[in-house]
Amino acid sequence: MPRLLLATNNAGKVAEFRTLLAGCGWETVTPADVGLELDVEETGQTYAANATLKAIAFANASGLIALADDSGLEVDAMDGRPGVRSARYAGPNLTHAARVQAMLEELRGVEDDDRTARFRCVIAIATKGGEVQLTEGTVEGRIAGDPRGDNGFGYDPIFLLPERGLTMAELPAGEKQRVSHRGEAARKALTILEQMLRDR
Repeated sequence: MPRLLLATNNAGKVAEFRTLLAGCGWETVTPADVGLELDVEETGQTYAANATLKAIAFANASGLIALADDSGLEVDAMDGRPGVRSARYAGPNLTHAARVQAMLEELRGVEDDDRTARFRCVIAIATKGGEVQLTEGTVEGRIAGDPRGDNGFGYDPIFLLPERGLTMAELPAGEKQRVSHRGEAARKALTILEQMLRDR
């Protein structure tokens, strides 16, 4: 079975991708699995640029086809911030919980109807030859008043899906993957990976 390198050191993302890509015909491996230590600085101004930077760097370093993503939270009341800066929002080296609290503070006093937001994810699949294919997924929601739920990571505890009345962190894993931005982008990536298998 050909190997697909998941170009991330984030354990939460690895777990999600392994579930989302299960049965795709590729053996998903992590940088640690192949003895690779690589930290790619996300200097791009867009999700696509950052995902591409990571996928190409990991593909070149490993000789494997690599899949990377970049994702973020876009809050309308914050003019689309933090966006591509989501992992660094409110300062470097903060915990997820600290970023969540900083965002709730910034949105204090903002009415529910004005707390609209979306998660966006772009996946890049790169070959060691530098060819890159991109997919994108989004999910619309609102920022809750308080964190709720223990599933997921990052901003999931405050990302409310109004039609369900639940935050992303309150959803069972299977349902989260069906509705999430990463799930949508991964389903599109599956089509690309299946085609790559046929073309081998």
